[in-house]
Amino acid sequence: MYKINGKTDLLSLDIPELENFLADIGEPKYRAKQIFSWMHRGVGLDGMTNLSKKLRETVAERAVVNLPTVEQKLVSKLDGTVKYLFGLWDGNVIESVFMRYKHGNTICISSEVGCPMGCKFCASTIGGLVRKLLPSELLGQVIAAQNDMGERISNIVMMGIGEPLDNYDNVVKFLKLVGDPEGLNIGSRHISLSTCGLVDKIDELAKLDLQITLSISLHAADDETRSSIMPVNNRWRIAELLDACRRYFAATGRRISFEYTLIAGKNDSPEYARRLAATLKHGLYKNSQPFPIHVNLIPVNEVAETGFTRSGSAAVNEFARILGTLGINATVRRKLGSDINASCGQLRRARLKADESENQTAENI
Repeated sequence: MYKINGKTDLLSLDIPELENFLADIGEPKYRAKQIFSWMHRGVGLDGMTNLSKKLRETVAERAVVNLPTVEQKLVSKLDGTVKYLFGLWDGNVIESVFMRYKHGNTICISSEVGCPMGCKFCASTIGGLVRKLLPSELLGQVIAAQNDMGERISNIVMMGIGEPLDNYDNVVKFLKLVGDPEGLNIGSRHISLSTCGLVDKIDELAKLDLQITLSISLHAADDETRSSIMPVNNRWRIAELLDACRRYFAATGRRISFEYTLIAGKNDSPEYARRLAATLKHGLYKNSQPFPIHVNLIPVNEVAETGFTRSGSAAVNEFARILGTLGINATVRRKLGSDINASCGQLRRARLKADESENQTAENI
């Protein structure tokens, strides 16, 4: 059972689990759907007005309904993108980004506090992993943003702080909770999950046939380059990762996209574009099986600690053009919220730096 400060974390429970919780405290099971619906609208126990005061007090003695709090909110003047710094019950902070598209509102959520993967270009991994998020904390980002904006969120991308497949069990539980018709009712086909390439977990995910869209953070065309910027490649090489992608596609029929961060002087030359096309074709076009390849090109976010610089627009466009001529569908990701640093990890990093500075000042007084 999921716990927060020794109490049951109600928002991490599905309806059958809520029924069991209520039965254990001598309450009728039919109340489970009522509580579930209230929670997924962002309502705490005190606001569940169709429950008796006695029942709410009994539940509150043993359980909590916990949602993240808005610690900071930045709104882009360019496109209305909203970046949240959410506070958690234990004082940690995470980031989420609300984005508007023609097809509906999308939220990018975090899956962990910090990240253990150590990708050299990413602000999220600086300082390593603090802890994994509970299902309620994954779900809570969607609920809190939706309530704050007053607009329905219809799509979710798991591309924020953390590696979702490193938090596999809690992420799978979240996917079940967020798709429940009694709650937010966001189906798996409206959810994208980004991973740096945990092959064993990709295979586990394929067995569940959840119909989510998988995005692979590839960022290189050869093992030497990838290992130098992504430590995960020392565990699973590119060939193994692409084999797992073929297995996932065969099991689910869902297209996989490949995220490719362009770093000036590292992996953005015309020659390297041709190498990337060759690597993808060699790894994915096996046994004459069709595999729809799509590469999402992303100029690197410049973070002081990494020393990497973003590729110029001419280099980015040429890279995309070459991939296209070689039969690889490629698009350049449209950068939203550029005036608020909407890329993940930077707002949390700024908060941590400020806290470190305050602590250092306090020690010197």
